[in-house]
Amino acid sequence: YRFFGEPVVEACVENGASCIDISGEPQFLEGMYLKYNEKAAEKGVYVVGSCGFDSIPADMGVLYTRDKLKGTLTAVESFLSVKSGPEGVCVHDGTWKSAVYGLADEDNLRKLRKKIGYAPVPIVGAKLKKRGFLFYNQEFKEYSIPFMGSDGSVVKRTQRYLHTELQETPVQYGAYVNVGGLGSVIKLMFAGMLFLLLVKFNFGRKLLTKYPEFFSAGRFTKEGPTQKQMDGTSFTMTFFGEGYSEGQDPQSGKPNVKICTEVKGPEPGYVATPIAMVQAAVSLLEDAPSLPKRGGVYSPGAAFSKTKLIDRLNRRGVEFSVISKPEV
Repeated sequence: YRFFGEPVVEACVENGASCIDISGEPQFLEGMYLKYNEKAAEKGVYVVGSCGFDSIPADMGVLYTRDKLKGTLTAVESFLSVKSGPEGVCVHDGTWKSAVYGLADEDNLRKLRKKIGYAPVPIVGAKLKKRGFLFYNQEFKEYSIPFMGSDGSVVKRTQRYLHTELQETPVQYGAYVNVGGLGSVIKLMFAGMLFLLLVKFNFGRKLLTKYPEFFSAGRFTKEGPTQKQMDGTSFTMTFFGEGYSEGQDPQSGKPNVKICTEVKGPEPGYVATPIAMVQAAVSLLEDAPSLPKRGGVYSPGAAFSKTKLIDRLNRRGVEFSVISKPEV
């Protein structure tokens, strides 16, 4: 999207067509907001980014968790687990390239955000603690690391919109991914350090994009996954939410209610993503009265929070459910 996405957005906005993409690149998504939000509003069209995996499960999952808690949800952490069959898991190198160029250009993302001049999102309730780069997760009995995709930034944009435009209580969010046991951690640390070193230099980036399979230990390839690999792969995103029971002021005292929900579905990149994207498009067409009043460039949660998107996804195999609701 960094190199080829903008002409599509521009053409859609100019010609009065709404537009959906499956980008996981914060710089592209937020750049389109800066450049086209006002024009899209004038034309009455909706430009909704990241309508795949990233970030529909995360963004809509937070809203689902909020709606299922009796009371006020103030913080959520999500943990992504990807399970693979005997054939293993594999991703096309387009995702790898997005990561390479995204990390290399972090400074420009910071500058872009300064230009946009986001209003800070107020923290309601107890402040969500940031976890370390690597930690052992008691819930899953494996190690977890922060999720490097766009989910965190997408959810934050949604929460900012819902707070400023609809006066809803903003939810703090942390996104993590489960990586397995100690052996997986050592491999990951080695690959990660090499990646971070090479991504800083032009020559390193050329190597990373030319030999994705070598540098990712076979996880990313120019061919992408086989049908057998896709058939054997699935994902689960588990959300642990906390908040305040009905009638209790979230600004005072400790959170006193918890909730655990999950979103699960088939292979994320090539099966769940098209399901999410198509259902987002159907919601755009069929739930029009429930969309934001004016057009613009939106994150999925901002565009679809009042629509039937979650029901549509549930019927197509991307399933949202409540795991537990511990009482006060």
